[in-house]
Amino acid sequence: MRLDKYLAETAQCTRSEAKALLSKGRVQVNGAVCKKGDTQLKESDTVAVDGRALSYQQFVYIMLNKPEDVVSASTDKRDTTVVDLVGDAYPRRQLFPAGRLDKTSTGFVLLTDDGTFAHDILAPKRHVSKTYTVVLDTPLTEQMRTGFAAGVTLADGTALSPAEVTALSADGLTVRVVLKQGVYHQIKRMFGVYGAGVNGLHRDAIGGLALDPALAPGQWRELSAEEVSKISS
Repeated sequence: MRLDKYLAETAQCTRSEAKALLSKGRVQVNGAVCKKGDTQLKESDTVAVDGRALSYQQFVYIMLNKPEDVVSASTDKRDTTVVDLVGDAYPRRQLFPAGRLDKTSTGFVLLTDDGTFAHDILAPKRHVSKTYTVVLDTPLTEQMRTGFAAGVTLADGTALSPAEVTALSADGLTVRVVLKQGVYHQIKRMFGVYGAGVNGLHRDAIGGLALDPALAPGQWRELSAEEVSKISS
């Protein structure tokens, strides 16, 4: 990889900013100042800016706690998107949400630029679970529990895979739902089959990785390699 491209991707700067760093002698390769952006780096080379070592990340994986009224999209002409919340932190990355939450729903959204990983965790055959806390307008019933476990058939005839629903509150109005597939407005449509409405929906976990409780709505952080592996586990 060319040095200027490496700088742009690891230091999260534009090509012109990378060239400025080089021309000012602020870049070191294997401990020696290097000003040539077309220098071809080997895997064993070390690169630093102002003495601070850089490390190359092929892809970025971000956990974001989505607030209400933010859309799960990369761009939108009218509304704030989950990618907007990250701001200019990754100017060289083409981030997108791996999966969606409704505009009014909240919780764990995974942002990445790794299309293969996103496809894998969203593919029905992989059965990566998503866990939600749901607030209903009518108490959970045994019919709902058994119906979810058997696989709900939606009003339009779509037959869904089995899902799990359990009560979290004594009155049965707050429940946990675990899905292993993703259909448009799936949870709302599933409860709608039983005449129940959804007043609130929060995604708690994707796969084996739970939303960090330290993240307030709108906040985000990068995931470690270990955390990324928990998503597909």
